Amino acid sequence: MKLLVRLSLLSTALISACPLFAQTAEALPAVNSGDTAWVLISTALVMLMTLPGLALFYGGLVRKKNVLSILMQCAIMLCVISLQWVLFGYSLSFGPEKGFWGGLEWFALKGVGLEPYPAYAATIPHQLFMIFQAMFAVITPALIIGAFAERMKFSAFLLFGVLWSTFVYAPIAHWVWGIDGWLRNLGALDFAGGTVVHINAGIAAIVTAIVIGKRKGLDSPIRPHNLPFTVMGAGLLWFGWFGFNAGSALAANGIAVNAFVVTNTAAAAAGLTWALLEWLRNGKSTTLGVATGAVAGLVAITPAAGFVSIIPAMIIGMGVSILCFVMVDFVKPKLGYDDSLDAFGVHGIGGIWGALATGLFASKAVNSAGADGLFFGNPGLFLIQLKTVLVTIGYSFIMTLIIYKLVDMLIGVRAKDKEEAIGLDLTEHNEGAYTVL
Repeated sequence: MKLLVRLSLLSTALISACPLFAQTAEALPAVNSGDTAWVLISTALVMLMTLPGLALFYGGLVRKKNVLSILMQCAIMLCVISLQWVLFGYSLSFGPEKGFWGGLEWFALKGVGLEPYPAYAATIPHQLFMIFQAMFAVITPALIIGAFAERMKFSAFLLFGVLWSTFVYAPIAHWVWGIDGWLRNLGALDFAGGTVVHINAGIAAIVTAIVIGKRKGLDSPIRPHNLPFTVMGAGLLWFGWFGFNAGSALAANGIAVNAFVVTNTAAAAAGLTWALLEWLRNGKSTTLGVATGAVAGLVAITPAAGFVSIIPAMIIGMGVSILCFVMVDFVKPKLGYDDSLDAFGVHGIGGIWGALATGLFASKAVNSAGADGLFFGNPGLFLIQLKTVLVTIGYSFIMTLIIYKLVDMLIGVRAKDKEEAIGLDLTEHNEGAYTVL
């Protein structure tokens, strides 16, 4: 026994001393427990954003006869896209194939193991990176719900969500974040999804809102049925957004800390700005206004979180509230479209501003792996961000319209007038949120 122990120790010493073996060992990527723990927590935080965060935020804004339909749509996206993602969504979005999307080499997570994949994250398991990104893929089609709330059939939403995630989300994610994605190689910066998530979903929202048509009964104001739900949802979104943005550093490091701090700063600046705008216009600030402003600030800082410092974060937060306030309170009523819960007005406009603001305020002093923006001597980055925004708008607009028309042709999209009048909770799900109506 002693002889075996001595031989084992001797062999270990010889392997360590041999340069060939030492280089091989050093070349193997190592999993960092701290980074892994942080991204695991961040993944859970991003999941919380969809259910119950977004579900409550949107659910409180609709009429009480439709609240369960909103919760159900958010829940079903978590179920369906989680399965789509592990089967083929992740491979299409992040697979190694060059071109339009990533191909099917990683179908059903074949080759996606527990060791790091350095091209994406060098210190966490590849499967952890995959499931972290899954939560982004889940929330993106869920955001579109705010545009057609109270009038789309559940079956149509289910089919639309899967097709949209496959043919709109996956290609844009590949272009911006994937290996050899052409926008990534162009130099586009999107730290946590301002382009891939928010512009993408926002454009899909305005398309569906226009094509599906207005809700019945818009002649009289449709008021939120439960603002406490909405505020609770906003709080959960704010909380989860720390995982969304700081988790996108994919490590427990200084970039994560910066993203965490500027995320909170931008949300606070935006919430306060919206409250002040309401005060100036109406003489009173509203709870809904502060919640909406904070969410707009979170949207806008998303692409910039890992690249900007505190003062730019404040400017981004204040700027997005002004832009979204104008869109929601002035432009939308004039144009007359029914973006029910302002998915385009907040996520589309906020995402566009955030992506362009990244081109203005990004600094290599914050993140050496990023780039300097226009105000730091590099106007080229702003032009790249502008191109990325325009490409995303164009592709999402065209493909969303095609997918909507296809679903409408196959099974019909809009609920019947009688069903809409009764409410989707009863007609689509045969249940009610409240026992006393």
